[in-house]
Amino acid sequence: MTDYEVDRILVDGSFRKPAGQEIAILNPATEEPALRLYDASTEDVDAAVAAARRAFATSPWRWMSHTERAALLEPISEGLQKRWEAELAPAFTTVCGTPTTVSKAFAAGARGIFADVQRSAAEFHAEQDIMGVGGRAGAGHPATLVHEPVGVVAAIAPWNGQLYLTLTKLLPALLAGCTVVCKPSPETAVEAIVLAEAVQAAGIPDGVVNILPAGREAGARLVANPEVDMVAFTGSTAAGRSIMAAVSDRLARLSLELGGKSAAIVLNDVDTAVVSRQLLTGTTLMSGQACALLSRILVPRARQQEIAEAFTAAIKAVPFGDPTDPATLMGPLVNKAGLDHALDLIDSARTQGATLVCGGGRPADRDRGWYIEPTVFTDVANSMRLARTEAFAPVYAIIPYDSEEEAVAIANDSDFGLAGAVFSADEERAERVARSIRAGAVTVNGFALDPGIPFGGFRQSGIGREGGLPGLLMYTELKAIHRPTKRATVQVVAASTSA
Repeated sequence: MTDYEVDRILVDGSFRKPAGQEIAILNPATEEPALRLYDASTEDVDAAVAAARRAFATSPWRWMSHTERAALLEPISEGLQKRWEAELAPAFTTVCGTPTTVSKAFAAGARGIFADVQRSAAEFHAEQDIMGVGGRAGAGHPATLVHEPVGVVAAIAPWNGQLYLTLTKLLPALLAGCTVVCKPSPETAVEAIVLAEAVQAAGIPDGVVNILPAGREAGARLVANPEVDMVAFTGSTAAGRSIMAAVSDRLARLSLELGGKSAAIVLNDVDTAVVSRQLLTGTTLMSGQACALLSRILVPRARQQEIAEAFTAAIKAVPFGDPTDPATLMGPLVNKAGLDHALDLIDSARTQGATLVCGGGRPADRDRGWYIEPTVFTDVANSMRLARTEAFAPVYAIIPYDSEEEAVAIANDSDFGLAGAVFSADEERAERVARSIRAGAVTVNGFALDPGIPFGGFRQSGIGREGGLPGLLMYTELKAIHRPTKRATVQVVAASTSA
């Protein structure tokens, strides 16, 4: 028996049955059917984009003030929060294997995104008067800078953020005055429909928000549609490259939050017991299935064994197993493909000479589900595949270094640059080292992500930022309205007066 069935998408203000093929998703903990939905067809995608384009051109949404739009977003938050614990969290746990405690905690993250949007609305100046500096024609003339909505936005989110990663795109796009086609991952189809119902109840004009939980083919069709002005995407670096190629002919705007292989630099003055606990949040969240997590742990060579033993003991103590157990904090991987990738990466580390400290395979006491033991390797060289490739699993590389300068060089020797951390008994020293790391977010003595603080990557970890005022501005185009005749009029009047 399937736990959940989804047979609706939201297009142009109405729910309709998608015309694509049936998609079946298994429960990661039991391998039993968990969700059945119908994929969006190419016609469904095209209809959603056409609705968004029509709404951008003809609905009042674009011409409202951003404060008026912000007021209409608040009921969406209220609608979601009312249904989070009873509906959203259980669905996420069942379909994605996320521990129930973590699934419930995402409600706070969602509240944070709505709070960030309201703060951005208060800080945002849609128009600003400025004075030019002139040139050959003489003194500068006045102008107004106008932030206009970029247009139709395709918002594509993966499974591992529940609604969080959809909201980080949808809300700022709406606040800016854009219209949106959301394509959440099929695994989060239940949450997507709850969001669609909240949007409907909030009274957002028809066509402004269209929501189609669907697979990769629908996503490719959406990205390729010439009526899409901007693509906001979270996912793999490989997929990000494909999106860039698909929109290059029309130079569509992009916001890409991609992969990571983030480094945690443990400096030589740390307390081992303290740092082993501090590392846990940045390594175990979502059972290791988050792009920003600290999967490379850089430690002083002389203290490698000591720190590895403490970290291994700490991670073994994290409750692991059935995601429906409220005590569990680490559960299975989301699917068999993810498990196979992690096992392959573990095999490569063994082959290349890394030392296995704990884990290394599937738990002996679980013959069902896509579980993998939390796995730690020491003596990892930064050139090894384990240190270069995103695991998206609780598989960690402990890399020794001989000097602070070498640690920074190793941290920056990566194709990625999404996040990082520095651990030290001296916070000023840690911050100095943090400033040397080429990454979009670096935490001192911990691991922190905040929806109100801009987030995004360097290098192949992405383009643009989500969160805060910079995240809102990603969804705007800047127009300058010049008024040279006003300057000329002022000059003539002044001349007449003086005469």
